[in-house]
Amino acid sequence: MTGVGRTADELNTAIRALWPAGAEQPTDLDEYQRLLVEWAAASRAERGEQRLAA
Repeated sequence: MTGVGRTADELNTAIRALWPAGAEQPTDLDEYQRLLVEWAAASRAERGEQRLAA
C-alpha cells in the first residue's frame, strides 16, 4: 500500500486484539469502531491499487 497509514492486514490484527476469546464485544468499543473505519479505507485503497497494477 502506498501512502501513509497501516495496511488492512495490520488493522485486522489490531481489531482482533480487541476481542478477547469468548467476549461478546471488544474491550474498547470506540477504538474498535475507529479501526473498522480505517480498515475499510485501507481495504478500498489496496483494491484500487491492485486494479491500477493490472
